[in-house]
Amino acid sequence: MRPYRTAAVGAVAATLSALAVVPPSALASAPASASVDAGSGLVLVATRHSLLGTHQWYQQTFHGVPVLHGYYVRHTDRDGHVSIDDGRLPVPASLPVSPDVAATTARARAAQAAPLGRPSADASPVPDPKRLISPPGSAAASTDSRLAVLGGPGARLVWQVVDTGAGGSSESLVDAATGAVVSRRSLVKSVTGHGQVFSPNPVVALHDEALRDRSDADQAVLTPAYRTVTLTGLDTSGKLRGTYARIQNSNVASSSTHRFVYTRHDDRFEQVSAYADITDAQAYLHSLGFTDVNTDSQKVKTDTIPDDNSFYDPATDMITFGNGGVDDAEDQEVVWHELGHAIQDSQVPGFGTGEQAGAIGEGFGDYWAVTMSQPVSNGFDLPCVADWDATSYTSGPRHCLRRTDGTKTTADIDGEVHDDGEIWSRALWDIHRALGRTKADRVIVESQFDYSPGTSFAAAARHVVSTAAALYGSAASTKVHQAFVARRILS
Repeated sequence: MRPYRTAAVGAVAATLSALAVVPPSALASAPASASVDAGSGLVLVATRHSLLGTHQWYQQTFHGVPVLHGYYVRHTDRDGHVSIDDGRLPVPASLPVSPDVAATTARARAAQAAPLGRPSADASPVPDPKRLISPPGSAAASTDSRLAVLGGPGARLVWQVVDTGAGGSSESLVDAATGAVVSRRSLVKSVTGHGQVFSPNPVVALHDEALRDRSDADQAVLTPAYRTVTLTGLDTSGKLRGTYARIQNSNVASSSTHRFVYTRHDDRFEQVSAYADITDAQAYLHSLGFTDVNTDSQKVKTDTIPDDNSFYDPATDMITFGNGGVDDAEDQEVVWHELGHAIQDSQVPGFGTGEQAGAIGEGFGDYWAVTMSQPVSNGFDLPCVADWDATSYTSGPRHCLRRTDGTKTTADIDGEVHDDGEIWSRALWDIHRALGRTKADRVIVESQFDYSPGTSFAAAARHVVSTAAALYGSAASTKVHQAFVARRILS
């Protein structure tokens, strides 16, 4: 899972016709923004229940047309107090909502646009400053288009054209008046990556940094790293499909006896690993008290792209794992990192706008991989992320995709989400060490319900601090605050 430099962005709007549109005045006593036209309405797209309250997410619309990246959130705490996060965008009252360009023309123009391609490891894309709120579980067809309003400066009516291929989804915005392609971007969130699995991976299990992939070969030296696990939540299909994970491969493993025991040379091995890892993560979230975080059965494809890379695509709610180098889903920490993106996207529809929010996504993914590994790592270099996968692209002596115990602060921000994510993951790791695993994870996950899609380091950090105070008191919040001060995120 080589760390490709791709911004963790994207989601597309689902059809709004079946959803009720309500005026902002019906949601809270907070006044509507004066810059938002009276033609705006709000569509409820998600309700999330956290340890401290309820969070209702609304899509901004303009005369029934969704406003890209315009949102409105009503947070109600357990005492009934309401706070509002108003992310609506200004739209001129005179903006037309009837297109001059037909949908078929828009799709043709989008198809003619330059292909996105896969960024190189040294690419440094400019993050899209906005993002569309999307109901959880929404998915685009192979090619889909819908009218939308691009709000803010230069507001215009556009066709939002989403194309879904093997490498994930891409979005083109086509001006509905002129047919010009306004923007084109990838929607995927990427990094870089009763059965039998590695736990969490051979390097950690065997404390052996000399292990190598050797073209996916079964090796005697790896035999002690295998562990037999119980696969819970399976449905009655005889396939790796269940309550919290659903393998989507065309050659999905099948067993009438529900026994899924393979070695790594068999591609079904990675399917078992992904299913088990995601299910285990849900069990842990439930143990923390979270029963409404990414609880839909997570769709997964393993070994379906030849790259040493994996990604979460919010447009299809799909996690895709590559098979370049070490097959990514062999390493549980790669699976858990990608699941971190799905967790955040479930909590905050459309999460990841802007560079710092994208960095928070990457940092949380790394942290989630590490905290999930703690019970099975026996203390072996726990802050090292993806020790096994990284043997394919690092020289050693330690093999890590990234680490959560680095020294970076905000003085080291370079505008690349994976690099800057190390600032956030270090802060979370310090909170982990200060509060202990259970308290830290409960605080961190709970705080994410209050994030805005394009949150900054500082804004997100303040939510973590206030959540620690609400759950565990001032002593805990002081420790959390100190962790962010050390990274120069807070003062």
